[in-house]
Amino acid sequence: MTTSTRGAQAPAVLVLEDGRTFRGRAYGAVGETFGEAVFSTGMTGYQETLTDPSYHRQVVVMTAPHIGNTGVNDEDPESGRIWVSGYVVRDPARTPSNWRSRRSLDEELTAQGVVGISGVDTRALTRHLRERGAMRVGIFSGEAIADDAALLARVQAAPQMKGADLSGEVATRETYVVPAIGTKRFTVAAVDLGIKGMTPHRMAERGIEVHVLPATATVDDLYAVDPDGVFFSNGPGDPATAEHPVSLMRAVLERSTPLFGICFGNQILGRALGFGTFKLKYGHRGINQPVQDRTTGKVEVTAHNHGFAVDAPLDAPSDTPYGRAEVSHVCLNDNVVEGLRLLDRPAFSVQYHPEAAAGPHDAGYLFDRFVTLMEGQRA
Repeated sequence: MTTSTRGAQAPAVLVLEDGRTFRGRAYGAVGETFGEAVFSTGMTGYQETLTDPSYHRQVVVMTAPHIGNTGVNDEDPESGRIWVSGYVVRDPARTPSNWRSRRSLDEELTAQGVVGISGVDTRALTRHLRERGAMRVGIFSGEAIADDAALLARVQAAPQMKGADLSGEVATRETYVVPAIGTKRFTVAAVDLGIKGMTPHRMAERGIEVHVLPATATVDDLYAVDPDGVFFSNGPGDPATAEHPVSLMRAVLERSTPLFGICFGNQILGRALGFGTFKLKYGHRGINQPVQDRTTGKVEVTAHNHGFAVDAPLDAPSDTPYGRAEVSHVCLNDNVVEGLRLLDRPAFSVQYHPEAAAGPHDAGYLFDRFVTLMEGQRA
């Protein structure tokens, strides 16, 4: 990515790898950027989306037309920086209005060097991505704009998301601890593959002291904190490349330590159990995705951000090296696997984000389910 100073009125162009082009105005930094074009259906929570490490190397198209209305505050980021490679909006707010706002979204994008584009027909762009699938894209503004053929060639030379090993690029380099809120009840070792800040906070609310470890952590590193449970976080990239997290999770399963994974962690559990993973056509991203918990029959509105899924049978439990496993949750839009549960060991995972900041809180019970597993193991 190359960037220059803010230039809200500078011309900008978005070029998809199949040649379709959208023209608009620069939003945020001026320059060029590349990534995978994906769309997010959330009508709120843009600050959490931007700072979610799972969006690393993705250019996010917001389907909601008005973005930036509440500005940017210092309380809601999910990490220490913006991770999206680029940002696409239709109608940016001219003046933010919220009592917590400290600056405009345009100013924040510029300060962090994030190249974006506004004035784009995001409805047409989203329909194109739904029909053709997520694909590589480039955003060019100011002096980065050249003839269409040259820009297309640059987009087509950019790396693809399939086969990308990215979790190590977003994970913490050093272990840190999120203390329990109130009385400490449990200790959890959390493997950071791109963790969101709200996730350890939700555990801390339940009396859990969370030790967040780098993606490169070893089995000895995990068990050095004497954990009551182990957690594998969300994160970016292709789970087919995640050899170290898969082997690490298998070591945890062999010890029958209570285990919980979300998003990328769900895909890692799938691979650890012997299932395959595959790339979805355009993925699930937003805070309004319907999922059914098959153990209760309850339908939840959930927050998602994933472009890959686990290939596991829906109709019956499967035999794995760690006992029987079943699909515990399923997406009601397309029957994609949204959760896994081991029947003979204390381990489960979901493909979505139960911390849900911002978003629905229907899935918050999953943290309680993790606590129940740890209570059962201790008993």
